[in-house]
Amino acid sequence: MKMRSGSVAVLAAVVGLAVAGGPDFALADGGQSVARQWNDTMLNSIKKDRVRPPVQARNLFHASVAMYDAWAAYEPTAKGYLFTEKIAANDIEAARRESVSYAAYRVMRHRFATSPNVAIINPILDARMAALGYPTTVTTTVGDTPAAVGNRIAAQLIAWALTDNSREQFDHATAAGTYPDVNEPLVVALPFNPTVSDPSRYQPLVLDFFIDQNGNVIPGGFPPKLAPFWGFVRPYGLLSGDMDPSRGGVYFNPPPCPILNGFDDATYRDGHQQVLLLSSWLTPDDGVMIDISPLSMGNNPLGADTNPGRTINPATGEPYEPNIVKRGDWARCLAEFWADGPSSTTPPGHWNEIANHVVEHPAFERRMGGTGPELDPLEWDVKMYVALNGSLHDAAICAWGVKGFYDASRPITAIRHLVQNGQCSDPSLPSYHPNGIQLVPGLVEVITQATTAIGERHEDLAGYEGLIAIRSWPGAPADPPSQYSGVEWMLGGNWVPYQRPSFVSPPFAGYVSGHSTYSRAGAETLKRLTGTEYFPGGMGVYTCVQNQFLVFEDGPSETFDFQWATYYDAADNSGQSRILGGIHPYFDDYPGRVLGSKAAERAHARSMDLFEPVAPPACAADFDSDGTVGAADLAAILSAWGGPDAAFDLDGDGTVGASDLAALLSAWGTCPQ
Repeated sequence: MKMRSGSVAVLAAVVGLAVAGGPDFALADGGQSVARQWNDTMLNSIKKDRVRPPVQARNLFHASVAMYDAWAAYEPTAKGYLFTEKIAANDIEAARRESVSYAAYRVMRHRFATSPNVAIINPILDARMAALGYPTTVTTTVGDTPAAVGNRIAAQLIAWALTDNSREQFDHATAAGTYPDVNEPLVVALPFNPTVSDPSRYQPLVLDFFIDQNGNVIPGGFPPKLAPFWGFVRPYGLLSGDMDPSRGGVYFNPPPCPILNGFDDATYRDGHQQVLLLSSWLTPDDGVMIDISPLSMGNNPLGADTNPGRTINPATGEPYEPNIVKRGDWARCLAEFWADGPSSTTPPGHWNEIANHVVEHPAFERRMGGTGPELDPLEWDVKMYVALNGSLHDAAICAWGVKGFYDASRPITAIRHLVQNGQCSDPSLPSYHPNGIQLVPGLVEVITQATTAIGERHEDLAGYEGLIAIRSWPGAPADPPSQYSGVEWMLGGNWVPYQRPSFVSPPFAGYVSGHSTYSRAGAETLKRLTGTEYFPGGMGVYTCVQNQFLVFEDGPSETFDFQWATYYDAADNSGQSRILGGIHPYFDDYPGRVLGSKAAERAHARSMDLFEPVAPPACAADFDSDGTVGAADLAAILSAWGGPDAAFDLDGDGTVGASDLAALLSAWGTCPQ
């Protein structure tokens, strides 16, 4: 069975770990907090749902908010994000687990109610509740039982979310008459791009049928443009002043998108020329070997690929060793590793998987920012998820805001248009056109009588003399499980990305890259939460098994390891993978990385403010919630004396002791109304 790039098993290997026990905290279900269990459930549900990255980023964030608020409800000094009630319970940890579960369950049942696979997803959610021992029939929101509190938190969040401009009430569909497509669709099965009117703008595709990366067949052949209005969705940490008033929905003032014969024309041409070049790498048979170790790849400045690499692994003190592999195997596997599927959790989900497995590493300690006291697993997880998914939610807003404003084309639109025009290198040569493609010997050439002669390199293109030939990946083989296509000379007008023929390109605008934006935001957040940019042990490793990893075709031809020293290196590879896959030119990638970094900075500041403890309320000592601090409350605090129970630790010092008793006695009597 082939490995899937979105699977939990895959990303367990990313950090090079064997799942093992961590600190001495009591945990249920094999050492995972209840929040982690629900995060896994959410990711498994996303794999069955439609592949809509900004929608899934929102779902992950809102589920994280619900779990965090359920945890915070039982902590007197914790701020709630939406839910501000404080709840007393005799067994705080049991109550928290139950409230977290009901809050998460209700949010997820609501969010996946319109999924085409709801009949598959609901049993996944119900099975988690059954495994935890909580009946799904408890629906009340009234009272302070843990189930009622969780249900109430979910109901509050669901109602609040309907006002965030995401058009959830309309299944996130774009309002009629807004964001129209300016180009007629491109018929992928026919050569060139004869119907395009503006090759710098987004163009829908015509396919026999469209299957998204999770296997959902989309009626109509190609879906409508996904969420171009998303830049106006209510953010987590972004500030109103971060949005450019002259470019609605655009945050942090990224550079304008390059345009053919317009702004930065040279970059537009160069970026698509590079996509063609990288398409010629997608073969294991060219004999080219490269070093993909941290010694030779990574350590890039933000928004660039200089790849100075690193010499020493800081975790071990030992040098990084070379990792020499076939370039074509690396290129194909990288393109598929970070692709949205199949069985995809989408890029936001990928970074949740990475975060989960970082935490599971035996060397990991749950210290916020890498310092201070170690948190118990549930507290760490609810805080990590709200911080990470708040960042990824805002990354979606930033990326899709730019997509909606610029409505930029994909490489299949641009490249087919350029090669249709001819070559722009030399007016004295045949097929010259100023809006043609640059000629590159061995890569982009004019087809001539001489080159189509028997035994010559363009022999199979006889009859196309005067048109452009490219040396590229020609599309999926007839039997992908057992065959690979390699690279060959082909008619330039038939160029396709390294994708499945039922998908070809995502149904939304190109500039900027969502992968780049999400991944830099995820990397930046993990660095800030953990206090280091490095993977545990100084290197993340994933093994691509010979003839077992690739899905678009058979491969790789040899087993090899991906290696990343830091979260940033992995994030950069995510952006690069989309160029190798023919989905983006580099000018979509680099600004996306910058946007992701800025979104993460804002989100982290918001998270640190949220996590800052507050003074307990005047009646925090009213443990039985009867409106009076009295004998029952005194008995309760004495029963917890000397322990770490947060419900009775009024001063938040980690121990129920004399100062907590003094706080209770000072509040003796009737609570103020």
